[in-house]
Amino acid sequence: MRYEIYEKMKQPPFARDFTRNSASAAGRFDYGHPYGNAHVWKDRADWLDRADRPQATRDAIADVLLAFNRKHNDIPEAIRSIERLRDPETLAVAGGQQAGLFTGPMLVIYKALTLIQTAKAAQESLGRTVVPVFWIAGEDHDWDEVNHTYVLTSQLAVSKLLIGKTDTDLIGKRTSVSRTPVGGQEWADAMAALESALPDTEFKPHLIKQLQDIAGKSGTLVDAFAKTMSMLFGKYGLVLLDSDDDRLREIEAPMFQELIRHNEVLNSAIQTGQLSVTESGYALQAEAAKDGLQLFMFHDGERKLLFKDGDRVSDRKSTVSLTMQELIRLAENEPSSLSNNALTRPLMQEYLLPTLATVLGPSEIAYWGVLKESFHAFGMRTPVIVPRLEFTLLEGTVQKQMDKFGLTFEDAVERLEQRRDDWLREQDELGLEARFAQTKEAFRQLYAPLVETVSEINPGLRKLGETNMGKILEQIDFLESRSLEAHKSQHEAALRQWERVRLSVAPGGKPQERVYNVFQYALKYGLPWLDGLIGHPFIDFSREPRSHFVIYL
Repeated sequence: MRYEIYEKMKQPPFARDFTRNSASAAGRFDYGHPYGNAHVWKDRADWLDRADRPQATRDAIADVLLAFNRKHNDIPEAIRSIERLRDPETLAVAGGQQAGLFTGPMLVIYKALTLIQTAKAAQESLGRTVVPVFWIAGEDHDWDEVNHTYVLTSQLAVSKLLIGKTDTDLIGKRTSVSRTPVGGQEWADAMAALESALPDTEFKPHLIKQLQDIAGKSGTLVDAFAKTMSMLFGKYGLVLLDSDDDRLREIEAPMFQELIRHNEVLNSAIQTGQLSVTESGYALQAEAAKDGLQLFMFHDGERKLLFKDGDRVSDRKSTVSLTMQELIRLAENEPSSLSNNALTRPLMQEYLLPTLATVLGPSEIAYWGVLKESFHAFGMRTPVIVPRLEFTLLEGTVQKQMDKFGLTFEDAVERLEQRRDDWLREQDELGLEARFAQTKEAFRQLYAPLVETVSEINPGLRKLGETNMGKILEQIDFLESRSLEAHKSQHEAALRQWERVRLSVAPGGKPQERVYNVFQYALKYGLPWLDGLIGHPFIDFSREPRSHFVIYL
């Protein structure tokens, strides 16, 4: 596999400094930076072996995971991973994402890849079993974040593929993605959009058939997401977990009760963490409300964020209202009515799984950075933090076009528009820009003295003359604009090649991995390139990290 390392991709300052092992960022986690510090893995494993740390029962977790994976990820390697979690010697590497359409943007795929490679590297280092666990954020309620994905068509259009809700009563309601039904017609429409957006290839019929089979067996986006991730990663032993699984909620009940009982301690810890981050010069990824309970409650089909006022708890619109004791009883008897927010989900993950390490994207690293004191408040420690691997795929056609114009990857990311404009000027054998500039300057030199002369006859003529000169210059500008457009049209084919480079590498100015879907490439090249990525050892914790890889397909 041919690739190069690119270290200049922009990141949020906190994540950037963590990757560079800066004390101000790495110090916000109990084990610091994982690269070049072999002892952190042993230290974390020793902590997880302690009997006095807060933790759910392994067998109970394994039973829940087994039920979910038998339904959506019934692959021998994945089932073996789950059974191994029953063993007190087995550890986990966890990380997750929302359940996007056709898995959503490529970064989701790269997170799964990082989980698999991290588990493998940690297992080799520690000499004990480590399994990768993908946490599907099915409890999240932002439908508009997950109901679409993007592909680049042959016509160089960034096509947005959408899927609708079956239950029209849920339109506009904030319920979890796991509880939002998607029917056959919605799946058929989404599949038709995917199929029509991408060109026919030898791989397309088989993969489209697989996705159609998945859609036919999926009642929600979470169902389809899990089945698709199984198709891509099940053979690597990746375990799938739905955060909105009712059976999981039963196991979470004691931790929910702790979070409610000690809400003031939790909020104080969060405020302390936020202050530490801001005093180090970083902006907060998301600021926690001081009166927030940091939990959601399902009520009348909607997921409502809870806030505390004295001994009472309610949402901002007071559509639900109950005492703290009533909420504790709800957590005990109906835990499926509750769910975590972004700041308590890491604590719940720590309670549920023997998490050796967690894989985080740049923004996630930033908001986890405020949680060190919160972990400590509940007798926990932050796991080892592993930054998600980042990739940009360069197809053969794009590589040839970059070579043709002498472009480096850095050119394509940082200064493509400038390089394109410079190239276009080089093609201008008539020197249009220079000649128009000369003409306008010569006109000003001839016309300005004339305006001065006529103003001596009548001072009011100065304004008329200046206005007249401006109008003539506007006409020259108009001719220049039309001339340059005509010049561009002579190089239309080449400019489309520039545009293909732009849309391939940084669509809309964003990293490729944050926009395009994996099946844009899978339908064109099959899946061997993805297996090649997973099989290549990009992670080596014995040396400095490599943040971004450019992969030449």
